[in-house]
Amino acid sequence: MNQYDASEFQLDSTGRVVYEHNGVRAKTGVDVSFYQGEIDWQAVAADGIDFAILRLGYRGYTEGGLILDSHFLDNIRGALDAGLEVGVYFFSQALNPQEAEAEADFVALALEGYAITYPVAFDWEYISNPDARTKNVTGEELTQCAKAFCARIQERGYTPAVYFNRDLAYLSYDLQELTQLPLWLAEYSSRPSFYYDFHLWQYSDTGTVAGIQGNVDLDLDLRPLKP
Repeated sequence: MNQYDASEFQLDSTGRVVYEHNGVRAKTGVDVSFYQGEIDWQAVAADGIDFAILRLGYRGYTEGGLILDSHFLDNIRGALDAGLEVGVYFFSQALNPQEAEAEADFVALALEGYAITYPVAFDWEYISNPDARTKNVTGEELTQCAKAFCARIQERGYTPAVYFNRDLAYLSYDLQELTQLPLWLAEYSSRPSFYYDFHLWQYSDTGTVAGIQGNVDLDLDLRPLKP
């Protein structure tokens, strides 16, 4: 169950959510992809951002090819050079554990030579397009895909995680199968209402951060403050 103290989630003077428990404050981060365009990472770091989770790549939802995010290399170099802690996510459209393992191998290969300290997240989402190759994937199949991706990522020496919104968590994933993994929740609110345990929280998709044009996702790392 979610054991965070709802009263300890507050808005700071910039409108960002902060969470402080027993004198420890959650770190603030962003997650980005090519949609944010060219980013001034030094400005991001100077604007109170502690970590960045970068889209490394994705699997196409029709043909199923594995594709590197066109801004990934610039983003990981820029974020690391700015002194941010860095993690990545992969937008999966895996149909089975074998495809999920192939995605993890693709990620590990792209990460060679980069010292990341934040998780490598499995981000699988239903696509509304009728041509989506994943439209008939069941919750059980999805759970097995997540487990396979995360196990392979862990074998490669990285910390795995699973990203989901409340619908996927409540209606598709078997969360009992994922209890040993960091869970990254997307719920856009000033306080999370999600019933179950989670560790990273994407609380806004309309954040503003210096060095990033337009809206950006904002996140909190709650792992050091686990009850």
